[in-house]
Amino acid sequence: MPNTEGAVDLKEEKQGNVTVLKLKGRLDAITSPLAEKKVFDCINNGQHLLLLDFSEVDYLSSAGMRMLLSTTKKLKTLSGKLVLCSVSVNVMDVLKMSGFDHVLEITANQQEALKKY
Repeated sequence: MPNTEGAVDLKEEKQGNVTVLKLKGRLDAITSPLAEKKVFDCINNGQHLLLLDFSEVDYLSSAGMRMLLSTTKKLKTLSGKLVLCSVSVNVMDVLKMSGFDHVLEITANQQEALKKY
């Protein structure tokens, strides 16, 4: 079994004009900069409608939250949109404690999220 410590996997797919980024692993101080770079690469390539699928994210640190915040701010300046979906209970607890559930658009699943665009 490969060592996935300190790794975040990011798969990209298109749903119409929305770019779906499926994250897998932990979003912490080590992995967030890498995830942020991939997300910003998408934005810089003109993809301003982003859906982050968190169904396989099992941990979110303050660094991960900063990445979400910087992504949200960048997309706002470009009239884009960021929606999160399929957030686990543990990660949702972190988002609620920090008030991020009021800052970010979060839906139960991809189908719900795609209706937001």
